Amino acid sequence: MIKRSLSVALGSAFLAWSANAPAVTALPETKKVELGEVEPFCNSGAPAEWRKAQVLEGVEIRESRLCNPDSPAEIAAFVKGTNNISMQTLMDTNLAADALILSNDMDNDGDPDHYIIKLEVMELNGHSPDFAGVVPTYDIAPGIQPAFWVFAPKTRDMSTRSFASAEANPMLRMPAPVIRVEQGDIVWLVLENTHYFPHSIHLHGVDHPYMDFSGEGNDGVGQTSAMDVMPGQSKTYVIKPRQAGTMYYHCHVQPHTHIPLGLAGMFIVEENRPNNWVQVFNVGAGQVRHPSKAVAEKYDAEYDLHYQSVDKELHNLPQSFNDPRLIAHAINQEYDITDATDDYYLLNGRAFPYTLRESLVVVEPNQKIKLRVLNGHTEVLALHTHGHKAVETHYDGVEQRPEARIRRDVYTIAPAQRLDLELETVDDGLRSFGPGLWMMHDHVEKAFTTDGMGEGGSISLIAYKQYLDENGTPHTHGMSLAQYFTKKYWERKISPWQEVFDASLGDPETFVKAEAKPVAAAQPAASSAEPAAPGKTGRNLLLGLLLGIAGYFAYLNRVKLLETASEWIAAVRKK
Repeated sequence: MIKRSLSVALGSAFLAWSANAPAVTALPETKKVELGEVEPFCNSGAPAEWRKAQVLEGVEIRESRLCNPDSPAEIAAFVKGTNNISMQTLMDTNLAADALILSNDMDNDGDPDHYIIKLEVMELNGHSPDFAGVVPTYDIAPGIQPAFWVFAPKTRDMSTRSFASAEANPMLRMPAPVIRVEQGDIVWLVLENTHYFPHSIHLHGVDHPYMDFSGEGNDGVGQTSAMDVMPGQSKTYVIKPRQAGTMYYHCHVQPHTHIPLGLAGMFIVEENRPNNWVQVFNVGAGQVRHPSKAVAEKYDAEYDLHYQSVDKELHNLPQSFNDPRLIAHAINQEYDITDATDDYYLLNGRAFPYTLRESLVVVEPNQKIKLRVLNGHTEVLALHTHGHKAVETHYDGVEQRPEARIRRDVYTIAPAQRLDLELETVDDGLRSFGPGLWMMHDHVEKAFTTDGMGEGGSISLIAYKQYLDENGTPHTHGMSLAQYFTKKYWERKISPWQEVFDASLGDPETFVKAEAKPVAAAQPAASSAEPAAPGKTGRNLLLGLLLGIAGYFAYLNRVKLLETASEWIAAVRKK
């Protein structure tokens, strides 16, 4: 009898709810979104001749299979100096005539021993007072343009490619250029501050005196060494590095913001060799097309890999104002890096898919490749190489003893640290698994994304040459990469996998509209009750359940309830 009463009570509660059942949301429409304008994989416009191995101004320039190769004229200038090349070659670059002066073979070994290297500070994707957009533009991925500050070789031309273009000229890009010098040579590193804020250069890990020969501070730290370089001023840092290795340079003014904004780069001291003309600048990092004598003795190729990350909140601030006072207030007083969240993850200044255009590590079987890696992130980098296990040969520019070297496929690097890797392509199941397009990426999973969208971030490839065409396009065997080369994808307007099967949600706007159009639940045929208003649904359900439970307990305690009611009635009558 009790079980039957319970069933009746719960059944009554269910009927009370179903009579006022909520509306049912319509299922979203399956729809394939048109990709719209898809960029070609390679749209750099670089002449095919730039990719070929060649000799220019006596400089041997190695082949590049990348979509966006460096200009041979610029490489020649970076190796010989702007004072040792023809006027025609200099005019084929954007460099100022005094950007790089190499001279004085003091030890008579066939190469210069005195370097004068001039750097400017430039802004990318900055606020323009003349129109609503930013200038000069620099895309890290389709349609994505955070603001950056960068060190750049001194140039003679406009910051844009031409009067008709807002795009930054090739000398102005992320990251700050890799700088190479030779061990034991005299280097004057001149910072010409062309920016609206104070800046400096700290030579992180590079052998340098605390004070220069004139008695001025030489460490680039305003609080302890020398006054920061004010707008319009210049400062010469003097070094004669005694130790070779992969080092680092960065601004030490408000470094918690200036370094993430882009004022940092690799500084490499090459081992001393006779007739050793090093490639002083490697703009944009990536492949070194004129390796030093010491590297060429041991390796078939060399690559510079600079990883870094971007917090949108910080990088949007220079685009918000045209008054340096307001920018300074926003960046140094309102912005709080302790609350920061990185949104973009870059390799050599680009995010996927643009990393495939200029940051591939191109190899062939049975080679030995040198990789110099800098962690410019604010967090730990966990670099993973698919299909290969490389050996860690140097930490922070210091060579490891052979017995202490470790072969692995995930390399953990703290912020500001550098790691040299020896990557071998011998197909033995340990050093290499064989030819292919092997992914190389930061295994901190959010670094796989661009503004939280995957796949993105600092993904690149160890690409065997047989899998690339003459323009550097990889012959992939998986899904199409076309969607990644559209602005729509990074604007979240294209559903994942829609090119693979037809069950995607389709256009997000269609999905939102579908949610906004509820469909009333079916009513019993004999019922004439009006459906409950959507706002009353939750209250009706709760009321029905409470009434059902109350009825059940009232039935179980009916004798006591009747006795209590009788006593209460008798008491009332006496009054």
